[in-house]
Amino acid sequence: MWRTKVFADRFPLVGPTLWMLSLQYFIIQLAVAAAWARPYSWLHNTISDLGNTACGQYGSRYVCSPHHSLMNASFIVLGATMLQGAMLIYHEFQRDRGTAVGFSFMALAGLGTVLVGLFPENTIGSLHFVGALLPFFIGNLGIVILGISLRAPDWLRAYSLVTGIITLVALAFFITHRYLGFGIGGMERLVGYPQTVWLIIFGIYISANRYRSHSAK
Repeated sequence: MWRTKVFADRFPLVGPTLWMLSLQYFIIQLAVAAAWARPYSWLHNTISDLGNTACGQYGSRYVCSPHHSLMNASFIVLGATMLQGAMLIYHEFQRDRGTAVGFSFMALAGLGTVLVGLFPENTIGSLHFVGALLPFFIGNLGIVILGISLRAPDWLRAYSLVTGIITLVALAFFITHRYLGFGIGGMERLVGYPQTVWLIIFGIYISANRYRSHSAK
């Protein structure tokens, strides 16, 4: 932990940059989905369908993702940047129980996302499920905790709370198979996408704050 703090103090932009790199997750999804011979449905196909390594029928969904390896690599990269970024950005704020729990939860969410990439939905289902549960529940709960505990601008704390609450409510609908007309894929995106957007915005905030502090010297 001490070495992490020294690194974070010496290279303060690494942590937020890692979180901003989460943008690749959206870009890769667009590219992988575009390669499907049978059109990929953003409402009725899950995100994990993009990383499925086999072609076939999964319930009501037909899945055949030619570039599944690219999607799974994206999951792994996203998870790694979430994990490392959380460890580094933690040192930007007061270190108390709330921030320790919040950033630890985000690090666990990153670990789960790595598992999603290592174990696609058609391989070891139990590990894929655990991997997805960590960001969907633990990661979004971590955002709520950070919204409560961070000493940060009111807008950022409010944004964090709203993001975490929306995603957790969406998760409750998702696991009870109540998709409210969004489809399984649409509801899953309501659970997962706001978290990734939050990472990018949080990274931008830290970077801009560092830039302003440097310019003021």
